[in-house]
Amino acid sequence: MNPSRWRLDGQVALVSGASKGIGYACVRELAALGADVLLVSRDEASLEHARSELAEEFEEREFYTFAADVSEAEQRLEVFDWIADLDIGLSLLVNNVGANVTKPTLEYTADEVRELVDTNVVSVFEMSRLAHPHLAEHGHAAIVNIASVSGLTHVRTGSPYGMTKAAIVQLTRNLACEWAEDGIRVNAVAPWYIRTQRTAGPLADPDYLDEVLQRTPMGRIGEPEEVAAAVAFLCMPASSYVTGECVAVDGGFLHFGF
Repeated sequence: MNPSRWRLDGQVALVSGASKGIGYACVRELAALGADVLLVSRDEASLEHARSELAEEFEEREFYTFAADVSEAEQRLEVFDWIADLDIGLSLLVNNVGANVTKPTLEYTADEVRELVDTNVVSVFEMSRLAHPHLAEHGHAAIVNIASVSGLTHVRTGSPYGMTKAAIVQLTRNLACEWAEDGIRVNAVAPWYIRTQRTAGPLADPDYLDEVLQRTPMGRIGEPEEVAAAVAFLCMPASSYVTGECVAVDGGFLHFGF
């Protein structure tokens, strides 16, 4: 066995939504496996706090931060101008940015729907397109998109969120087929409930938490590190023949019938 197949030494990863939750866990996992990481998030203070923690934990790794809202076209371009100025070879992209507003379908405003589509779909589509020349130059590159079980089955997150996450799964399939010849693998990860700031509110309701756990065969809430481990595998040389897949990190939720 070649141990380097399970490492990311010499790789450079760009992670969006990187300062907290699943994104931050992905940064830590990729760094632990040998990658240098570019962190992008809207909150500059949170980014700097994350960078400081990471630099202390992984002294041998390089971490670069850039504050931007990747749902905005101009700011996406600024991210890639920054990457060009850094002059480092980007080989991995983790599209982790996402947002949601939960309410019945008939109660959404047009602006709310448009904002969810821009944040959850357009940003992933455009970040992937902007990253393409960098990844293609590397020749053995990978994109991992953070989708959701909401894009694979009905859950109570609201139809626009489910719609956008389903779009991410299909985008993953399309890009995997189009960009295989460029040496770029494209996969997705679909989490169920993961313990983050975003889920703390709903899960604080004991009755709702009990319902969630009853529908989860493993009987617990997932941790960000468990999602990050799946993301890291899909970035590794060890997964070099895996592309176009959506891996559920859901404690068995999607397979739990009656």
